[in-house]
Amino acid sequence: MSLLPPDCVLLPNNLTDCLELLERRHPTTIDLGLERCGEVWRRMGSPRPAPRAFVVAGTNGKGSTVATLCALLGATGHRYGSYTSPHLIDFNERVRVDGIAVSDALLMQAFEAVEQARGDVSLTYFEFVTLAAFKILADADLDVAVMEIGLGGRLDAVNLLDADCAVITPIGLDHQDWLGDDLDSIGREKAGIIRPGRPVICGEPQPPSSVVERARALGAPLKRLGKEFSIGRHNEQSRFACDGHELLLPLPVLKGPYQLNNLATSLAALLELIPQAAHDTAALAQGIRAVSLAGRFERISSRPALWIDVGHNPMAAAAVAEALAEAIASEHIGKCRCVIGMLIDKEAERVAEQIGHLVDVWYCAGLEGERGQSGAALARRLQTTEKPLDVRIFRDVPQALESAISDSGPQDGVLVFGSFVTATQALLYWRSRNHDT
Repeated sequence: MSLLPPDCVLLPNNLTDCLELLERRHPTTIDLGLERCGEVWRRMGSPRPAPRAFVVAGTNGKGSTVATLCALLGATGHRYGSYTSPHLIDFNERVRVDGIAVSDALLMQAFEAVEQARGDVSLTYFEFVTLAAFKILADADLDVAVMEIGLGGRLDAVNLLDADCAVITPIGLDHQDWLGDDLDSIGREKAGIIRPGRPVICGEPQPPSSVVERARALGAPLKRLGKEFSIGRHNEQSRFACDGHELLLPLPVLKGPYQLNNLATSLAALLELIPQAAHDTAALAQGIRAVSLAGRFERISSRPALWIDVGHNPMAAAAVAEALAEAIASEHIGKCRCVIGMLIDKEAERVAEQIGHLVDVWYCAGLEGERGQSGAALARRLQTTEKPLDVRIFRDVPQALESAISDSGPQDGVLVFGSFVTATQALLYWRSRNHDT
């Protein structure tokens, strides 16, 4: 007689098939709430990824902040792990120990542990893999974990953890179907990661009032960029100030003016849990220089210049517009073309308004899937903006990217933007096109 619960299916013995099964078996892709995954987590013994944990929420800048915080932890001698989502190329990117993506075998072992514990509880794909990440990191004997919220904060599976330091990056309008239609509502969801008496680091001077009120109600010390801590450029260095410390450090490796703010947020968070790091500027400088993160205004080619960015909302578009304008001016870029692919629930029109003054031609690419849309549908949306746009339609991202490159001269630039899916497809196509295996 089988000892498996009635609805428990033996997991496939390889990662690809296992992930496909996890995607199919819960009735909805997004099912916010902590009851189901909390029950399974407790059955697993409530694994905590590390004795100390940063939890990072926000609309934009989460990935850069996590990557920077991890590099700083490594440089200051701490064994660290991280959990992020979504991945860009390989699923394994989501769970890292000391910056190294974990193996298929380790993921499968953790998946089996979650499967045995869940019994008849149905979990979403994200909930299942989050619990697996908890177990992997808990077994890795870490000093510190850096955990990125997937969606919102309050009801996200990562929020099962009590954050020793809550980090909230800039908040904008995104995922309104789940989080609310205004910044205060969205801020309230993000502020769900705050814990009583535990520090909160905000990467903007004026976060939504709901964040400030939540911190005050819980007695959680709040520090905001531009108020309790600051950063600025000084003679090709960054000058960071917080708690009486003033540190001269390298500028961020990641491109874009906004990365200076992400660096400041990461430094402020680090010093909350590891204050002695302020006295080792050599290690901090080493960490800053070691930061690496694909898909954040990442330049992958020249002549023409080719940048790839995973941004997918107006706030991200505004940040990329800053970086693009700086690159166009400093490198004397000629025409700029944008390969854009966006999910149907994203604000494509507002994205175009943020970048439109820098883009000469739009190459609208279709994206498949439940939330995808055709290149033609995307083009129709872009054409509703006040300024007439030169819009072209393509079946998919590879076709659009190939056309944009072919149309460009050596001094021109091509930006790929709009979605993690768009960035992934562009990177994979570029690798295959250039035989980069």
